[in-house]
Amino acid sequence: MTANVLKRKLALRIKRKRRIRAKISGTALKPRVSIFKSNRTLYVQAIEDVTATTIAAADGRKLGIKANKEGAVVLAKEFAKTLKAKGVEEALFDRNGYLYHGVVAAFADALRENGIKL
Repeated sequence: MTANVLKRKLALRIKRKRRIRAKISGTALKPRVSIFKSNRTLYVQAIEDVTATTIAAADGRKLGIKANKEGAVVLAKEFAKTLKAKGVEEALFDRNGYLYHGVVAAFADALRENGIKL
């Protein structure tokens, strides 16, 4: 892909991200779960937007997983354990401008299967 195509794709994702973030905000009881995916790994964090603090986070590099559906399921399982240890049972899902498809959908479904209501 050329540089212009990549810039356009990123600009469109940022536009979707801002549109989503205008509608959702995390609280202490119901934090915002934000996912970031690169070509190699996945990152996720639970954010309380009222005080702008991160409640919990998980890093795919530290777990040694790849950015695929199987890796998303493993990351969701570990992240759900972390959230439950912090006393969080419900959360808002922030797909961060990505389409709800593939890795992002697999992560959200696995998080629900592990007891976190999204």
